[in-house]
Amino acid sequence: MSGTTVLVAGASIAGPALAHWLHRRGAAVTVVERAPGLRPGGQAVDARGVAKEVIRRMGLDAEVRAARTETAGAYTVDANGTVLETFRAEDNDGDGYIADIEILRGDLSQVLHDDTRDGVEYIFGDRIAAFTQDADGVDVTFESGDRRRFDLVIGADGLHSSLREMAFGPHERFVRHLGLALAFYSVPNEFELDRWLLDCQEPGRSAGLRPIQDATRAMAIFSFTAADFDVDYRDIDAQKRLLRDRMSGMGWLTPRILAHLDDTPDFYLDQVAQVIMDRWSTGRVGLLGDAAFSSSPMSGQGTGLALVGAYLLAGELAAAGWDPEAGFTAYEARMRSFVEANQEIGRLHAHSLATPAPDSEPSAEPEWDLELIDRAINGIELPDYAELPDLRAPAGTPTT
Repeated sequence: MSGTTVLVAGASIAGPALAHWLHRRGAAVTVVERAPGLRPGGQAVDARGVAKEVIRRMGLDAEVRAARTETAGAYTVDANGTVLETFRAEDNDGDGYIADIEILRGDLSQVLHDDTRDGVEYIFGDRIAAFTQDADGVDVTFESGDRRRFDLVIGADGLHSSLREMAFGPHERFVRHLGLALAFYSVPNEFELDRWLLDCQEPGRSAGLRPIQDATRAMAIFSFTAADFDVDYRDIDAQKRLLRDRMSGMGWLTPRILAHLDDTPDFYLDQVAQVIMDRWSTGRVGLLGDAAFSSSPMSGQGTGLALVGAYLLAGELAAAGWDPEAGFTAYEARMRSFVEANQEIGRLHAHSLATPAPDSEPSAEPEWDLELIDRAINGIELPDYAELPDLRAPAGTPTT
């Protein structure tokens, strides 16, 4: 064991994935999550390209695949339900519009938590209220009043990261709104949905339904342009009013889907945004996942960035002997171009969905550069870190 203590803020995907690798490298890990428990449901997230290799190295390929939505493909339809385009999960070797590994965010979070809970301390219903750091460690005060000291603190607490705000400054400095809002929630599957996603688009907005493992339920998805998004992400009633207003008058199945808005247990709405930062660490405090480099849901790669980033951050910190400056610097150097490619994909996709002004020329379709897409899916090297400790190495495998 290294004796290094690490506090991770956030228990969605990036946090537990980082906890997995930190624990394997010998660190003592604590994960703190402000919610009272794991949050179920959520949007479907994907693992493509190099992210699938990270899952394999975690030893979780079977568990993740068992929890997939098992979506067979997607149909884009018009207001009458007529199919316009068809996409299949096997397209592009499983790395296309519908990924081979597609899983609800809450289900992937559960897999990662189940994998780490025996070797990692989880604290639910609490959060970091304040911290101070010096050359040797970080003193953390929790909202509960508890005070503890850690060698390193990592924020994996999402787009609205409170740790990022404490360490780097106001959200407005780093969060870049892309002019869209996205909402989703589960509904009864009264629509005869059978393993195929349905997506109906109008200029500036869309409505959709996607299958999930529970065939009696489905996931509703809405997007709409929102140039000035000023709804508090914690004000659920205001968010529901906004969604009803923006989807008013849309045909297809939209009225029936909206009829379940007040009965759903897992409503979510937020701006589509990216996080742009010159650096992802300060002293002994670092950031991971959406807190550091959100690429937005429009990239389809937020989960991939979180999984790859967790592998590299733990590996580079351990390779640097847990020296924060060296470890964080190496992590950023390896991740930066991969992040930038995925953020460019996210911006292109968001731009293609934006509504043009009434008197403007229609915007051209984005240039889907195949080289850019490949860089966003596979454009990063994964060191094997064979020289580092690995608490899950098979019996007989030498470890340092």
